[in-house]
Amino acid sequence: MGLKEQNETYLTIPNQLTALRILLVPVFVVLLLQVDPYLKLLGVIVFVVASLTDIYDGYHARKYGVTTRLGAFLDPLADKLLITAAFFLYVGMGFLSLWMVILVVVRDVVVTGLRVYAEYKNRPVVTSMEAKYKTLVQNIFVYVIMALILMKEASFSGADVAVMTRRFLFSGYLNYIMLAVTVFTVYTGISYLVSNWRIYLQKPLERR
Repeated sequence: MGLKEQNETYLTIPNQLTALRILLVPVFVVLLLQVDPYLKLLGVIVFVVASLTDIYDGYHARKYGVTTRLGAFLDPLADKLLITAAFFLYVGMGFLSLWMVILVVVRDVVVTGLRVYAEYKNRPVVTSMEAKYKTLVQNIFVYVIMALILMKEASFSGADVAVMTRRFLFSGYLNYIMLAVTVFTVYTGISYLVSNWRIYLQKPLERR
């Protein structure tokens, strides 16, 4: 396969959407940090758009059979970047404890590194259902906090609701939920290692 043909194979619509999702990560972070409540709302919209690209690129890839190894690697990586950025943002805002977010990041770095190694050995690993459920749980939690961030703005919820929401956000209760999310995330990482350790001991397959 020539270089031009190879590039055309990689530049599929799903891969382009995945790249867009990665590029939107710093955009939503910057917007959500703004004081103006309407810029915060725009940041949430950007996050939603980025999440929707994940749904559509998967649907498009399956429907038209345009899956690539690059896409199989970048798609979960883009999801991790999006969710991790949101978690660190919440830590900076004082809603979550840093140590749990670090555990989530360490798990993702280890699993991503092993996936790269598997690709190097020409033995790609398919994302498990547990990992997909993990991503779903994390997404729901991130969305809930984003909704609370908007509700703490009197412009959107009224003064009384805004005050109660601020109290809840800084009460520490979110850390209990984050603890459950962290435990499940670490469990999926351990499960990944147990399920795939033989792959990393095998010799590389020849590329065709």
